[in-house]
Amino acid sequence: MNNNSLIEKELQQQSSRPDQTGREFVSIAADVRLGKNVRLSKFINLYGCEIGDETKIGAFVEIQKNATVGKRCKISSHTFICEGVEIEDGVFIGHGVTFINDSYPRAVNGDGSLQTEKDWKVERTLVKRGASIGSGATILSNVVIGENAIIGAGSVVTRDVPAQTIVAGNPARVLRLISQESETLK
Repeated sequence: MNNNSLIEKELQQQSSRPDQTGREFVSIAADVRLGKNVRLSKFINLYGCEIGDETKIGAFVEIQKNATVGKRCKISSHTFICEGVEIEDGVFIGHGVTFINDSYPRAVNGDGSLQTEKDWKVERTLVKRGASIGSGATILSNVVIGENAIIGAGSVVTRDVPAQTIVAGNPARVLRLISQESETLK
C-alpha cells in the first residue's frame, strides 16, 4: 500500500461523517506527495504539492501545486500557501498566514479577456530552515526569509529577511538580531 493510500485510510478513520455532498471534510488530490507521519486536520485543500515527514497541517489550510513544505513543520489553521512557495524543514507558520506569488495580479488582460496561467509568471518565495512566521502575517513574492528568522504577527514582509533576525510591522522592519543566548534557552 503506498503512502497516499495509508493517509486516505487514516483520514477515513478520523472523519466518518461526510458533508452534505457525501465527501469527507478534506480534499487531497492524487498528485500530492506526503511524507511519513504527516498529520492532517479536517477542512484542508492540498493539490500538486509536497509535504515532508512529520509535518502537521491545521484546519482550513490550502497548499497549491508546486509548493513544498519541509520536514517537521507546523502549518497552523487558516493559512494559504500558494504555488511557488518553498518552506524548508522545521518552520513554524502561525494562524492565518498568507503567501503571495504575483506582484501585479490582474483578473483580465488588456483586451478584457479573463487571464489564464499563460498570462502571468509565478514569483517564488523561500522560507529557510527554522524560521517562524507569526499569525496574520502576509508574505509577498520574491522574498527569502532567512534561517531561524522570526516574523512578528500581522507583519507584511515586502523584502528579504536576514537569518537570525526578528522583524515586525507593515512593512516589516528589523527589530533586532536573535542572540545565541536566547536560542539556547529554548
